[in-house]
Amino acid sequence: MKSTLDNNKHNLQYFESFSMRELHNDMVAWQTKYCQRLLSINIQKDGDMFCCIALTNPVEVVITNREVSDFVGVSHGCLQVE
Repeated sequence: MKSTLDNNKHNLQYFESFSMRELHNDMVAWQTKYCQRLLSINIQKDGDMFCCIALTNPVEVVITNREVSDFVGVSHGCLQVE
């Protein structure tokens, strides 16, 4: 299993395993570790490996109000007021 750290500017992930069961387990483990959803996946066989390129849910959503300089953000499904 390969992944980038929690960086909201990079939302592509790559996984590979020798079986679909291992690939599934790796992807579930990644979701549990990083608390992110996989929006779409593409699984292909590459030689003896099952490979997956996945698009994750970006976490860079910011809610703003033009009348006030304060803002709130949404990160990992949680509302944060600053």
